[in-house]
This record gives sequence, C-alpha cells and structure tokens, in this order.
Amino acid sequence: MHPLKTYIVEDSPVIRDSLIATLEELASVKVVGTAEDEVGAVQWLLQSQQPVDLMIIDIFLRSGSGLGVLRAASVLPPSVKRVVLSNYATSDMQRKCLALGADRVFDKSHDIDALIDYCSQLSRGAADAGAHATPG
Repeated sequence: MHPLKTYIVEDSPVIRDSLIATLEELASVKVVGTAEDEVGAVQWLLQSQQPVDLMIIDIFLRSGSGLGVLRAASVLPPSVKRVVLSNYATSDMQRKCLALGADRVFDKSHDIDALIDYCSQLSRGAADAGAHATPG
C-alpha cells in the first residue's frame, strides 16, 4: 500500500485540518498541498511539477468554485482521481461534478467513512475504486 499523494481544495481551515489528520491517519494519504480558493488551486494545477494521485475538492470556496477547479483539472492525466467533498452533494450537483470529470462525489455530512474507504482502496491499487458515483 503506497500513500496517495493528495491535494485538497477546501476553504475552511477547521475542516481542512480535520480532513488532513483523518485521511493521513486512517487512509494512507499524504497531503502534498492545499488551496482555499479556485485561483490558488488552478495556479497549482498549471504550475506544479509535483505529481499527485488524488484531488479532493469542495464546491463552495472562499472565492470561485470547485466546479471551476474541476474544469481546470481536465489537464491532469486520467490516473489522477478527482473527488468532490461538499455539503451540497445533491443529485443535480453530483451530475454536474461527474460531467466535469469528478470520479466520485461525497457528502461532508455523512460520507466521510465512504471517502476513507475510497482512499484506502485507491492506495491499495483497487482498479474499481473510482468506478461509481455516490448514489443520490
């Protein structure tokens, strides 16, 4: 099992820090960077030379939107998994995110265990870890 090099786009420092601690402890994740807004995330996407395995993106950010980050992330190789983690994971939002290239959509309120399981599967190399969206 290799740690997933992960980039997190989340504007709440409390949620971001808690998410990092939880994922690094329970899911073989190594967070290599973060952004709190669309501009910062897109700049990182365009300028970073550091490869990642996973991006975790919130929809509502300090400025801009996770949807814009998903659009910009289309430049990443398909091997980089893009996951949305939001309090606004409605069926309509899930469809939009999947159409923009998200591999999975998780609800912050009740899908944290599912996100941990997903990350654990990815770190073990499970081919089907990104095959399905969370039912809505």
